[in-house]
Amino acid sequence: MPAKVRVRFAPSPTGPLHIGGVRTALFNYLFAKKHNGDFILRIEDTDQNRYVEGAEAYIIESLNWCGIPFDEGPGKEGNFGPYRQSERKEKYKKFADKLIASKAAYFAFDTAEELDEHRKEHEANGKTFIYNWHNREKLKNSLSLSQEEVSKRIEGGEPYVVRFKSPPKEMLHIKDEIRGDMQIDTSILDDKVLYKSDGMPTYHLANIVDDHLMQITHVIRGEEWLPSLALHIMLYRAFGWKAPEFAHLPLILKPQGKGKLSKRDGDKLGFPVFPLEWKDPKTGEVSSGYREEGYFPEAVTNMLAFLGWNPGTEQEFFNIEELIREFELTRVHKGGAKFDPEKTKWFQQHYFQEADNKLLSSSFMKLLESKGFTPDQSYVSGIVELVKERAVFVQDLWEQAYFFFLSPTSYDPKNSKKAWKEDTSALMEELKQELETVENWDAENIQGKVKAWIGKKEVGFGKVMQPLRLALVGALQGPDLYKIAELIGKNETLARIKKAIETL
Repeated sequence: MPAKVRVRFAPSPTGPLHIGGVRTALFNYLFAKKHNGDFILRIEDTDQNRYVEGAEAYIIESLNWCGIPFDEGPGKEGNFGPYRQSERKEKYKKFADKLIASKAAYFAFDTAEELDEHRKEHEANGKTFIYNWHNREKLKNSLSLSQEEVSKRIEGGEPYVVRFKSPPKEMLHIKDEIRGDMQIDTSILDDKVLYKSDGMPTYHLANIVDDHLMQITHVIRGEEWLPSLALHIMLYRAFGWKAPEFAHLPLILKPQGKGKLSKRDGDKLGFPVFPLEWKDPKTGEVSSGYREEGYFPEAVTNMLAFLGWNPGTEQEFFNIEELIREFELTRVHKGGAKFDPEKTKWFQQHYFQEADNKLLSSSFMKLLESKGFTPDQSYVSGIVELVKERAVFVQDLWEQAYFFFLSPTSYDPKNSKKAWKEDTSALMEELKQELETVENWDAENIQGKVKAWIGKKEVGFGKVMQPLRLALVGALQGPDLYKIAELIGKNETLARIKKAIETL
């Protein structure tokens, strides 16, 4: 391991950050922190046509919300900036020139139309057109044209690209930290475009140059970049630079397991695929996010960590410090990881139950205020403690606890038929009178009074408790009945019993 581990997450600001991207950022972060290294955010915005307003800010906010902040990046300038590729534009030309000078690359003047013509011609003969060693000297480039002709074209302002000169008939040996040793025959590779005459590099050149200049030691990225690995290794070699270690993470698959997880899957099955809600600035379309759906960031991070990695033990709940301690690239799988929305809810439920009641009460208070209620904080805390075990999200607390704020205006018909018999009203009237005598109104005293009265009356427990629950809640649901009575108070309890008698 080098003296200082440096990794980077390098998204393009072309829209919202997919959870696959968040997982890549997370694994980079865990690896960096495990080895006391740096985690860098670099915005790869060389393709200005695809740039989307607000996407960069969204990426940064997403990483911060997920609890995986970067050490260097836009707004956190280190010694290797700037951290947006569009602001590094002037750096790339000299490196393209260096490759030309060492004959590792060449100028190509073929127009898009001419290349399209070649493609069609090959297709007509049942072949695939590849621009590389077998035809490059017959095409319009500095390998087939004289030096004088090349200079004339460039000076005349003719558009050109710089292409990498892939070596023919070489067996390239590549090591990947996750996939092990691989071999690639360079004869099948095309001569990729590295630089265009408009002064913009392609991803391949900018990526290698930036990783080198930013002293990146490990490139941990998605497996969709595997086909580019051979070119990137050859570029390092052409520049005479030491290549970083590479690790290609498995894809996150659809819940049914076939194909890469997409926004469409989330829309169809009703779960988010983005960390935060995203509003498309062009269409106005809103995509749901884990934060707005009520998930805790710890639940999302824990869930993502298990997509393609496992600790080799039975433990499934990990906070970020534990993940850092346990994370190893050798424990990342090669095969795709199937996304399970129910498992995400399972993680959320765990973190919800573990959450501090103060935090839950504050969030619940906001929800109550939005519904027009302004209850006392201690009242809400008591309710949260009582109902939280049945909830997965803060919004579930309302479903579990609405009757603490709203007196029943109607009673569940099925439950009423079951619980309220001919003699029930008389029994409830008697119970009401008993409860009026309770002086210290708390669950223990209420329970003592009710149990003693039931014993004296010699009636079945259910004959009293079911109609009492119906009177206080409006249905046969909810937590401990004596606790409900304690929290809503003596006057409200008695008023609800009276109303049930009158209505039912």
